[in-house]
Amino acid sequence: MTIQDIGLFQAISSKMDFLNQRQSIIASNIANSDTPGYRPKDLVKVDFSSMVESSTGKNGGMGGVKNVSLVATDEGHLGSAQSGGADGKSRKQRDMYEVAPAGNSVIIEEQLLDSNKNSMDYNLMLSVYQKQVGMIRTALGTGR
Repeated sequence: MTIQDIGLFQAISSKMDFLNQRQSIIASNIANSDTPGYRPKDLVKVDFSSMVESSTGKNGGMGGVKNVSLVATDEGHLGSAQSGGADGKSRKQRDMYEVAPAGNSVIIEEQLLDSNKNSMDYNLMLSVYQKQVGMIRTALGTGR
């Protein structure tokens, strides 16, 4: 058994691969910021809610699992009808708000912010990976 056979390490490796690919796409967006008609690209993030729905039997997943719904018992609860809160599904993703005269919609500032967040997420995954390896070494008695 190798360290890559452990589920946590597989998940961390998958996330790091995703972040690597996303960084390449962000770099491509920045490189094509002056290309006429170029539209920025991005990877589709995993939709956790669809994974939960498929596991609860809502969309053909495992049968026999009960669905759970939230109930607002106080008018101060988020999303309650009395407070006028909007549910999360009613929000619409914003459209591109800035398009150059040549038809290019790459916004450098936005791409740099995405790149920075991507880098921070990658460093977080790297740190978690290193901490887990250190914990396994400690458990085995080899230390650091």
